[in-house]
Amino acid sequence: MIYMVEDDESIRELVLYTLRSAGFEAEGFERGEELFEALGRRPAALILLDIMLPGDDGFTLLKKLRANRGTEEVPIMMLTARGAEYDKVLGLDAGADDYLSKPFGMMELLSRVKALLRRTARRQGAAAGVLRCGLIELDPASRRATVAGEEKTLTRKEFDLLYLFLKNPGVVLTRDRLMAEVWGADFAGETRTVDVQVSTLRQKLGQAGDAIETVRGVGYRMEEKT
Repeated sequence: MIYMVEDDESIRELVLYTLRSAGFEAEGFERGEELFEALGRRPAALILLDIMLPGDDGFTLLKKLRANRGTEEVPIMMLTARGAEYDKVLGLDAGADDYLSKPFGMMELLSRVKALLRRTARRQGAAAGVLRCGLIELDPASRRATVAGEEKTLTRKEFDLLYLFLKNPGVVLTRDRLMAEVWGADFAGETRTVDVQVSTLRQKLGQAGDAIETVRGVGYRMEEKT
């Protein structure tokens, strides 16, 4: 089931019609309260979330969804008329998986929805054994990351970046590759978004953060420090 929260009825009905025509089950709501009521009845495979809403705005709803054990792993795409990079980064940092700026075409929406669902399926299927690099340990199955035994609270994007680094020790990962694998090939943002996420990831890893090395002009590489 795909849920959508959008207070503009014309946009909401057009998106729901498009999703249903493509074979998806979809339901839409004007307010966040209605979304949570629906989630209590049936879990979501994906949530489309507008930012400017009556009552709780999209950012507030996003934080609530990520703080809830039942929805913390559900993929979320932000739909917004805002075009400022700050708003996009703010949403991604808060746990959104993708964003789409209005006005958008229905074919683009469908493409992004399908890509996000594919990435989520791959990520869930890739969960395997614990990965380690120096003081860092990451368990994909439980989505737990620790440094010297201390658990670190990471956003979804930070976790996925760390997973990719640990799966490719010593390999230089370009910004374009990181963006494609973590944000998806359809992501329309700038590579600076990668730099911002890597910076916050390093900070959260504390003393182990320097294991993620910057390869100037190319990207990043994870090396165990001795």
